Amino acid sequence: MPQISKTTDLQTVVTTFEVTPGTCQDLLEALTDAYGSFISKQPGFISAGLHVNDAQTRIANYSQWVRREDFQAMLRTEEMRARNRQISALCRSFEPVLYDVAAVFD
Repeated sequence: MPQISKTTDLQTVVTTFEVTPGTCQDLLEALTDAYGSFISKQPGFISAGLHVNDAQTRIANYSQWVRREDFQAMLRTEEMRARNRQISALCRSFEPVLYDVAAVFD
């Protein structure tokens, strides 16, 4: 299983979704389906995790990719563009941000 590491050359993406308690489960199911049937099968995908806060008003997604270009290519596919329209309808906002790991604490 991949681990968070400062020395890795992987691309890390953190996406936050602002939702309502009424749409949280629907969005979680849509994201789970997207990762299970499409995103995880894309070139360069390594791993991902979905996290829900206790108030069910935010979902955070942490994913790792071999290269930034792999993540960007996945976003440009017709399949993901259609899924992102569905995802957008289920949340108030979402924002994927690419990061470099600056520090790790075990």
